[in-house]
Amino acid sequence: MIEKANEVLEFAEMKMDDALTHLQDELKTYRAGKANPEVFASVIVNYYGAATPLPQMSNITSPDAKTMLIQPWDKSMIHAIEKAIMDANLGFTPQNNGEVIRINVPALTEERRRELVKKAKGEGETAKVAIRNARREAMDSLKKLQKDGLPEDVEKDNEDKVQKFTDKFVKKVDEVLDAKEKEIMTV
Repeated sequence: MIEKANEVLEFAEMKMDDALTHLQDELKTYRAGKANPEVFASVIVNYYGAATPLPQMSNITSPDAKTMLIQPWDKSMIHAIEKAIMDANLGFTPQNNGEVIRINVPALTEERRRELVKKAKGEGETAKVAIRNARREAMDSLKKLQKDGLPEDVEKDNEDKVQKFTDKFVKKVDEVLDAKEKEIMTV
């Protein structure tokens, strides 16, 4: 029984960590006024009939803080890539010279910065909900194990551990959000 309780703890911690990792990956795609190739991770290009993420069909670099270069491996796809960037509505205007696509990163307006912060906080709240759901599932599993013969004191100790995991991960989510808000609001 105690092994099952430990499995419940490990599973809950893993789900909470997954929620935090997802939040961090999602926030990487937010444009904070400086060139960041990660913003193109969600851009999908029609590559000969197949929906292909842009990073899988080109080299994306950032030669300086205000410019990004997209160098497709197949030069005939430049127009399709340009269209996909425009359709993704990232706020960029791509310019191509037949070889590479150059993107000048415009400075964010105050209004857009506030929108991004609000969106980031929404993502943070989603991560917190996922963490709390993992906590609830773990608590329910521990109660069920107690009915099946797990000693009550062991169940209570494990519930305390689950709550500590929850508090730790919610605090980490807040720290990640604070750091991202500072990054977005810095001009």
